[in-house]
Amino acid sequence: MKSTVGLLFALVAVCWGCSNEDVIRISGYIDNPGNVKVISFYEGDRKLDSVYLADGNKFKFERQATQPRLLSVVVGNNKFPVILMPGEPLEFVADMHQPEDYQVEGSALTTALKEFAPYQRRKDFVQDSLQGAFAKATLNKSAEEIESLRFDYLREFKSKLSAYTQQAVAFAEQNKNLAGFYAMSTLDPEIAESEIIAYADEIEDKFPDNRYVSQFKEETKKLKRLAVGQLAPEIESFTPHNKSVKLSDFRGQYVLVDFWASWCAPCRQENPNIVKQYHAFKDRGFTVLGVSLDNNPGSWMRAIEADHLAWTQVSDLQAWSSDLIIDYRIKAIPASYLVGPDGKILAKNLRGKALAEFLQQILN
Repeated sequence: MKSTVGLLFALVAVCWGCSNEDVIRISGYIDNPGNVKVISFYEGDRKLDSVYLADGNKFKFERQATQPRLLSVVVGNNKFPVILMPGEPLEFVADMHQPEDYQVEGSALTTALKEFAPYQRRKDFVQDSLQGAFAKATLNKSAEEIESLRFDYLREFKSKLSAYTQQAVAFAEQNKNLAGFYAMSTLDPEIAESEIIAYADEIEDKFPDNRYVSQFKEETKKLKRLAVGQLAPEIESFTPHNKSVKLSDFRGQYVLVDFWASWCAPCRQENPNIVKQYHAFKDRGFTVLGVSLDNNPGSWMRAIEADHLAWTQVSDLQAWSSDLIIDYRIKAIPASYLVGPDGKILAKNLRGKALAEFLQQILN
């Protein structure tokens, strides 16, 4: 393997000795490719191009560019981050029997990414292991037992991934370049919201022509608008009795803004917990504002009565077409925001024991 790598690097160096300064290039060799016939190149989630493996399992990709590009080389189920600099050809060699031991030459930034790769592989392993363990543990369990297990696994998940967050932040501090950016872009917004926002602010004026970075900045702006500590967007809608209600009407109280619907089974399963917490804390400055994604008023009102939802309920009966869904970036329900007396977001998506514990902390 090592002799093959050395020979390939030497050949590429000869062929590309007079490179065009406005072109990014990568060539390489895939050992033991199996059924893989095509190598794909992505920038973020966007597929840029793909090339066939030629004789000897070699490949070559090039394109006009005046700025460094952060791409992913996708070989079967394996994804390898690379940074291509105009005028600096990158050589890449991987053995699909040992994909983690891939070799790169010609790019110091890509070499830095390779040094970060073990952290990312460990994070992916932990994440997959916890998800698998959770799926196994919830077999033949009741909805209440599943929710309790979900709370325990989510706590362990956040605890273990917080270490990865610290590793990514430290790497970005040491690499004020696209390699550092890549590490930060792999963080989970559910766990590292504040770190992602702080980093996006730090690189606000950097990498202006990089599509991947621009996408990251735009997504972070949306994340920041709904981040913990931000003012919750105003909600104005109507109760089942056609009374107009605003979220700002509840200033001075702790408000759980609960997005739900009569047809949403997980929402209905969570309702008894919210009922319990509402009655436990309603005399200590806590209330709930239910925001329904129903489009059938009859189903909505019957569910309110059946689940004993004693708090204020509103809906524009537009379901997924509601402007409230856009304002709060709701992609699935149940979803919730806990808003403080000053109208600022305190926490998001608290369910089961997590909601009870948080309310105990802030109201005791």
